Amino acid sequence: MRRPFAAALFTALFAALLPAPPAAAQQASGDDTPAYRGTPGANNGACCRTLGEVRSNIDRIDREIVRLMAERGQYVREASRFKRDPAAVEVPARAEAVVRHAETLAAADGLPPQIAEATYRAMLHAFTEYERGVVAGQQ
Repeated sequence: MRRPFAAALFTALFAALLPAPPAAAQQASGDDTPAYRGTPGANNGACCRTLGEVRSNIDRIDREIVRLMAERGQYVREASRFKRDPAAVEVPARAEAVVRHAETLAAADGLPPQIAEATYRAMLHAFTEYERGVVAGQQ
């Protein structure tokens, strides 16, 4: 799997899912910005005293998400070997099972299930299009 595809997929996925930050948030983008309310709660309270710490951890997690998406893409490419033609790529029942499983995992890990659902639907759509291209000989 080529890394540019994974990076483009990740960028498109999250750009489609996340609204643009409000103008006030864009202006207060300094790494040393303190919190306006609450106490640190991430990592059992060990993080985060500044916005920079938050962003650093998000960047670290994003690198891992992209690495895992690239690995998933390798298996999607493998799955394409078993498909006779591009029409055989999409299996709605399998996609729904994957989304429902992601929602269950999300709930167990404290992530709102609707975030997992939206993320997985976008990711599955992108991977389905990629797999169609592979089966059609375009990737």
